[in-house]
This record gives sequence, C-alpha cells and structure tokens, in this order.
Amino acid sequence: MTASILSGHRWVPPYGMAGGEPGQVGRNAVERADGRVEELAGAASVAMQPGDVFVIETPGGGGYGEPAAV
Repeated sequence: MTASILSGHRWVPPYGMAGGEPGQVGRNAVERADGRVEELAGAASVAMQPGDVFVIETPGGGGYGEPAAV
C-alpha cells in the first residue's frame, strides 16, 4: 500500500492573535514494524508494509490574547 499526505504547519507554527503565543507544529512519520521511525515532510508518499504505523500529529492552534502572568 502507498500512503500519502498533504499537510501544513510542519515547520512554521500556527500564529497566535492579539498577543497570543504560536501553536505547536505538527508531525508526520512512519513507525516501521522493525522499530525504525521515518520522519515525513508535509507533503509525502511512502510505501507501507504490514505492521507499519502511519503517524499524523496535527498542529495545535495559536493562542488568542496575552498569556496570563504567572
């Protein structure tokens, strides 16, 4: 099987608004059955084998407003 993905915000984090902090970037990877991990770009196609896991970690949204003082 071939798995493909077209995703964004893998290197540039989602921006915050009104002084909010940026969000976290996302991640795409393949965890192979033998334990190897192959990191993928935002747009990628990869051959999959039985036992492989296609990992998609979506980016977090940017914050809104100034962070509260701690």
